Amino acid sequence: MQSRFANDGLLDELVPPLAVPMLIHGDGSFTEGPVWFADLQCLVWSDIPSNRMLRWTPDGTVDVFRKPSNFANGNTRDRQGRLITCEHGMRRVTRTEPDGTITVLADRFEGQKLNSPNDVVVKSDGTIWFTDPDYGLRQNLPGEQRFQAHDNVFRFDPAINRLSVVCDDFDKPNGLAFSPDEKTLYVADSAVSDGPGRNSHIRAFDVGDDGRLSGGAVFVETDGIPDGLRLDTAGRVWTSAGAGVNVYTPDASLIGRIGFSADVTNLTFGGVDKNQLFVTAGSSLYGLSVLVTGAQWP
Repeated sequence: MQSRFANDGLLDELVPPLAVPMLIHGDGSFTEGPVWFADLQCLVWSDIPSNRMLRWTPDGTVDVFRKPSNFANGNTRDRQGRLITCEHGMRRVTRTEPDGTITVLADRFEGQKLNSPNDVVVKSDGTIWFTDPDYGLRQNLPGEQRFQAHDNVFRFDPAINRLSVVCDDFDKPNGLAFSPDEKTLYVADSAVSDGPGRNSHIRAFDVGDDGRLSGGAVFVETDGIPDGLRLDTAGRVWTSAGAGVNVYTPDASLIGRIGFSADVTNLTFGGVDKNQLFVTAGSSLYGLSVLVTGAQWP
């Protein structure tokens, strides 16, 4: 950890003052998409350029979970415990069934290929929400044609097999997460990664009972690229912000920042006692003891 600051010491109430990130694995290329499996007591994450997904268990074992991974990026789990993955290589969102087979959930909208699904969350009603910027298309599929006019935020309802656009006015939508009561959806816009003056913020949307979004005002401007984000059970937002994790109150006040030696790409909560923050940054995966519990399921 390179730096740490807290406004009025409030961060010390969330992260033990002497706690430092522990390097779990540093032999990656560009890491992303950590997801915790509480029932299996393991963490799975993506190493995008290496076209693989890795798995860590608390005894320190790291092995290959999937290779090739179709340049997988973001991961989450549905309410049945199945792995949901955004694949850049196949430009799709998939579900891994209990027997290991892979079901394609979404790879086209209105008959045209998606850009490159990036990050994904699942709501308690089973709907799957994901972002579709063109990062993966540009980085991993050079020469392939783009068909979607916008970098959309999508909602997929597996009960009726319907994919719909819930927001189409982002520059580069990236990480996303629901508030604990699921009444608010936070979505990062990381367009600043393409150059100064572009969007570098997180927006907050009101989520209707019908799945429609309203509002969408900027929640916070970040002091570094906002990529992945998660919330704790108190509704605080933990987000990547360049080479660090920023923590904000539900009313957008900055509580503090935990610095890392490389740009943070994503994070999730987990661990045996659900008091670990797992962070992907550059080529590495880190673990950090915290005093909170993540709001994401399970």
